[in-house]
Amino acid sequence: MPTHSLCQKYKDAIRFLPILAAFVATSILLSRYISDYYFDSVIAPVLIICSTAIALFCSWVTFRHADGLRTRKVWGWTVLAWGIANIAYLLCRFISQVPVMNMGAYQLTTHELFIGNLLGWLLLLYPTEALRPGWMNLSRALWQLIPICVLVALDYVVPLNLAPIISLYPLVLLILLISHIRAYRIWCEENFSTLDDIDVQWIVRYLIIIILTGVVFLYICMSHSHTRGFTQLWLVIFLFVYGTEQILFRHDPWQMVHKLEKEEADAESADNNEANATYRKVLEDWMKSKKPYLNTKFQLIDLQQVLPMNRTYLSRFLHNEFDCTFYQFVNRYRIDEAMQLMNENRDMKLNEVSTRSGFSSPTVFTRIFTNFTGIKPREWIQNKHSALDKYNLDH
Repeated sequence: MPTHSLCQKYKDAIRFLPILAAFVATSILLSRYISDYYFDSVIAPVLIICSTAIALFCSWVTFRHADGLRTRKVWGWTVLAWGIANIAYLLCRFISQVPVMNMGAYQLTTHELFIGNLLGWLLLLYPTEALRPGWMNLSRALWQLIPICVLVALDYVVPLNLAPIISLYPLVLLILLISHIRAYRIWCEENFSTLDDIDVQWIVRYLIIIILTGVVFLYICMSHSHTRGFTQLWLVIFLFVYGTEQILFRHDPWQMVHKLEKEEADAESADNNEANATYRKVLEDWMKSKKPYLNTKFQLIDLQQVLPMNRTYLSRFLHNEFDCTFYQFVNRYRIDEAMQLMNENRDMKLNEVSTRSGFSSPTVFTRIFTNFTGIKPREWIQNKHSALDKYNLDH
């Protein structure tokens, strides 16, 4: 491959790595000139507030432009949860004076390790969803948390130091995530003839940021230097901004397929609407001309004489097109038939009306007629004929 093409293909990686390296190097250099007291009392709160504001803003932007994509929604919830966690940290540390994390400690405590694992788990939800949409459901997400919860509980009750195992648990989640990368690339190759416009390396860059953030987190908690947190806080801000930009503006193959599937679904829906309109007219003409409802044994499957559908689709078709059940659909025609008979034959008895309009008995006819019209058949006859006699008398 020519050098120019190679550079073009990996242009995002070529831009990303130097920027990230310069970012980390600058923050480490600056942290050397910051005292622990000044960092804890001024810089840390300011950076945490900034990261909170950026997290909430990125969440709002992502939700606003989600376009129905589950991957974007997962990222939106991820940065929103991180923003809420920052707010809780600030409230606990600076208002309630509740100790949450001692960055100058020589060794991580159990609850600090749990917090670190929880935040790491949170950051791995989006890339998992992006690699395999729909795979990461609530059940699988909670199952991933169970081992760390068990390890933390055991660390409190057994006389063993489980801190090294707990601190390495994010590597298990990372390995699980990496196992999906090959499936992602295979999926891309199965659905697209060229990968020129598809960035299949983005997940590597995302993981680099997460790994650096985790390493810095461990380092600041075990190096007895508060100011190492300066690098971590800037990395988190970088992650939020870079991740949101990539999610909203990069060529997402899932988004392309989602768009095609939506267009196909819309086209199929339009075809179905046209077909349903045709089926509706066929059914109405058949009901009026053949009057199958006059048969007291008329059943749903009898509609298959004119509609090429199975029983389930017939029921759904009536619900969608006529907004009623088969029972209601048939009785509408029977009531209309009964009204026509009573109009044309003023002296016809109700027994005969019920039989000739398809009802199984006069009792059933009276009950259904009353439910449909709000009055009993005899009252309807009296009102109808009284109105008709009054009309004839006036004219």
